[in-house]
Formats: sequence, C-alpha cells, structure tokens
Amino acid sequence: MSSHGPVPSALFLCVGVLYDRHKTRLARYYGGSVSTMPNLPTISFSSTLANMSSPGTSSFIGEFPISVGAFQINSLVATLAALGMILGAAYSLWLYNRAVSGNLKPDFLHKFSDPNGREVSIFIPFLVGGATVR
Repeated sequence: MSSHGPVPSALFLCVGVLYDRHKTRLARYYGGSVSTMPNLPTISFSSTLANMSSPGTSSFIGEFPISVGAFQINSLVATLAALGMILGAAYSLWLYNRAVSGNLKPDFLHKFSDPNGREVSIFIPFLVGGATVR
C-alpha cells in the first residue's frame, strides 16, 4: 500500500510536466521527446516500471505475495487478476512508447525542454518512494 502513493503520483507529475509545456494531454503530440528531452523520459520510464510492479521496485514486493496467495486460494480469480496485470503492463509500455518514441514533431520542437530544478526536486521523493524496495 505504501507504494501506491508515490508511483501513480510520479506518473501524474510526468503528465503535468508535459501538459505544462504543450497545453494538451494528447499523446500523439509528444512523439520523439526522448531525443530532445532525455531526462523526463528516463523519469517516466522508471515510474512506468514501478507501475507495472517490475522486480526491484516497491510495487513488486506487495503484488507478488498477494498474487501467490490468491492463486493458492482461488486459481481462476488469480488467473483473471494476473491477466489484468499483464494487460495493464502492456498498456503502460505502449503508452510510454507512444509518448516518448516515434516521429519527432517539428512543430512542437520549441516546446520540448527537460524538467527544471524545481520539477526535479519534486520528482526525487516520488522516485525514491517508488523504486525503493522496503
């Protein structure tokens, strides 16, 4: 439960930083941002991995024992839950890929800039909280 606070908050903060620069939440306008602003996609990828409960993140420590215990009690429900986790992870990776990779949008090139010092200082507690294995 302690991981549920910082991980989605970091993802929402990533969207907020992009919205602050582009004034839109449509992912198609963000394509190619990894080549012009490398720090934000790195922060976003770290948060996406924690959101997917990848091993080594604080989310994995909570979700793995719950999944194992649920499978021992009711394998059908645990299988459906695991399918939902897999689909959620696939969607997270698809959205990340669409937002940071792909064709660079030259019309929006002047709007791409890495997070400033204020934004980075806000990101740090969320990254430590989401990536720290407790």
